Amino acid sequence: MKRKEFYQEIKGKMQQELLREMDFSKELEEEELLELIDEKIHETALENSLWLEERKQLRKEIYRAMRQLDILQELIENPKITEIMINGKDYIFIEQEGKISRWENSFDSEEKLNTIIQQIASGCNRAVNEASPIVDARLENGSRVNVVLKPVALNGPIVTIRRFPERAVDMEKLIELGALEEVHSIFLGNLVRAGYNILISGGTGSGKTTFLNALSGFIPKDERVITIEDSAELQIAGIENLVRLETRNANVEGCLPVSIRDLIRTALRMRPDRIIVGEVRGAEAVDLLQAMNTGHDGSLSTGHSNSAADLLSRLETMVLMGIDLPISAIRRQIASAVDIIIHLGRLRDKSRKVLEIMEVTDCGEQGVRLNPLYKYRYDKGKLEKEGELKNVAKLQASVFELV
Repeated sequence: MKRKEFYQEIKGKMQQELLREMDFSKELEEEELLELIDEKIHETALENSLWLEERKQLRKEIYRAMRQLDILQELIENPKITEIMINGKDYIFIEQEGKISRWENSFDSEEKLNTIIQQIASGCNRAVNEASPIVDARLENGSRVNVVLKPVALNGPIVTIRRFPERAVDMEKLIELGALEEVHSIFLGNLVRAGYNILISGGTGSGKTTFLNALSGFIPKDERVITIEDSAELQIAGIENLVRLETRNANVEGCLPVSIRDLIRTALRMRPDRIIVGEVRGAEAVDLLQAMNTGHDGSLSTGHSNSAADLLSRLETMVLMGIDLPISAIRRQIASAVDIIIHLGRLRDKSRKVLEIMEVTDCGEQGVRLNPLYKYRYDKGKLEKEGELKNVAKLQASVFELV
């Protein structure tokens, strides 16, 4: 028997013995559990001539399996890993420094993977099972988790974990990474402080949530801010009067679902200065536009799209999902509510850039009009100025000047 197979067999036996011997009538403290593991390792090491490095590894792995997320814990604790993709028990892929590769480890069984999924879901008061096989959840460190179970996932269970930095990336860090330049940061900071309604668009992995976090750093500290998300991910710092709201799915215990639309309507009664919606993807677009149009200037949100213009088309579709209005009326609502669209993209070298900063001006026969302020020039590798801001009323009403 190879040493690796021998090691795995020993580890499996030890876990089973510990589970049989543990007293589940009381909650074991971390130190107590580690003591039991150490005793078991000592007994096993004498019988099987385990190496010192193997004993250290056994202690770590068994503790992770019993109290944490088993083999996933190593990946979650690695700050260089940004994405973990689990396709069934045997196939685990990771994204590190923009490159995707297969991880050499796998779960002992599908049952073990399912146990971890239930642990993650229950940790944020979510339920996932055959009757409700799709769920969005989060880990204690704020990482976003999406789970799809059988029978929907044919080769499941499928788990996708998006890991965010432990410290929120601010605008200075984005400048350092080359996402934009200081002049653009100053310009956007003035717009946020002056209360412009801003939408951030981009594809999957383009950095929308990270940019929204950074942009929120410009919000005056004395304002009341309400964040609304499917799964809480935003890391807004420095604002004391902050209310964080999160949606809830229906469950077998009879709890009714609480949607983004429900939360936006509730937020309007909570005296917000600004409302931040993590992502708008459906009928809640109606409520967000109404909030922007009824005195809640400075609201922020994100949306999936291929360009700023494409986001406008998607907004029209999303509004039609929630209310039956003529398309001309919807376009007028969008033109009145949204001031600025910032479009992000991920280039071939895996870097994330601001590709467009567009001003929403008015509505014509062909639809909502955009005024390009900045556009990324691929031949020059930089974001260049295209035009001047036309709607300067909010800036003039504030103490900030346009840079």
